[in-house]
Amino acid sequence: DGSLWAMGDNEYGQLGDGSTNNMKVPEQIVASNVTAIAAGGWHSLFLKSDGSLWAMGVDFYGQLGDGTFRTTAPFGTSQPEQIVASNVMAIAAGGFHSLFLKSDGSLWAMGAGVFGQLGNGTFSTNPPNGINQPEQIVASNVTAIAAGGYHSLFLKSDGSLWAMGDNEYGQLGDGSTNNMKVPEQIVASNVTAIAAGGWHSLFLKSDGSLWAMGVDFYGQLGDGTFRTTAPFGISQPEQIVARNVTAIVAGGYHSLFLENDGSLWAMGADIFGQLGDGTFSTNPPNGTSHPKQIVAGPPGFNRISVQVLSGGDVRLSYEGIAGANYALDRTFSLSPANWVPMVTNVASTDGVLSLTNTPNKLSNNFWRIRSVP
Repeated sequence: DGSLWAMGDNEYGQLGDGSTNNMKVPEQIVASNVTAIAAGGWHSLFLKSDGSLWAMGVDFYGQLGDGTFRTTAPFGTSQPEQIVASNVMAIAAGGFHSLFLKSDGSLWAMGAGVFGQLGNGTFSTNPPNGINQPEQIVASNVTAIAAGGYHSLFLKSDGSLWAMGDNEYGQLGDGSTNNMKVPEQIVASNVTAIAAGGWHSLFLKSDGSLWAMGVDFYGQLGDGTFRTTAPFGISQPEQIVARNVTAIVAGGYHSLFLENDGSLWAMGADIFGQLGDGTFSTNPPNGTSHPKQIVAGPPGFNRISVQVLSGGDVRLSYEGIAGANYALDRTFSLSPANWVPMVTNVASTDGVLSLTNTPNKLSNNFWRIRSVP
């Protein structure tokens, strides 16, 4: 219904409920029309359906972007405040900085810039160490953003990966440990998703491969190593998984990813049980350095099987989500692919869908199965 809910630490009003009381159960903050959320170190951002950007929480470095540096107690605002009125399409909240994209593909930033994480060409080493109003960093063609502890990543429409900010552990992936105050290109093409952790970075390529760089003290890169001595990480992208990865997220010292069979995998620090593997890793190195499967995908999930019928025809069977709608489409050519809807069926209670339309090998046509509302 578009409602926003929050819980947890509220020291600086980051929950947005008008108080500074911590909450141990979810409470509703906004009743409707919220479309995206981002949680930073001690501040929060959200978007509404009209493209407006809202913020709450700590604002010591101007990370809310409302024109104020709140350098005296209470150091922030405890109620949502509108920052931009329209045209915002994506948001990211870092440790003490914020990023957002507009519908024209422009990238904007505000907040702490000590390490160059804003990408505006400066290291904000003098108090208040940041900017308190949104500043345009890139004019166009940006498609995705990620804000880490003190670094930032973004993608362009050509599939290139760019980075700026803190690079102490090689998290920018440029082969150095030099901080960067302007965006630099890290990968030229084929990057499809990005995630920025505390001091490490992850990205996906179009072939489903997972890549990582940065600090690896707790094994959060997932390459089988605990880098517990200097330099504590790697400064160039390293392939972790060769294929089938579909989504990624990076925490402070741990990483998660999904594979195309619906399975969830994790690696890195596990002191607080954040990997979800049933343990608290209280003995050094306090984590796991290989991807570990946490949740298995449903049996047969997202898989197509073929049954040969009389006359050389085949029947397609698909196992998806129980009760979901799936459509069968046909085209006679893939150049271009003019897909024609044939039939829509509902998967059974166990997720199995048997499609009654059977392709004929003599007509040399192509078929696909897709989920529909």
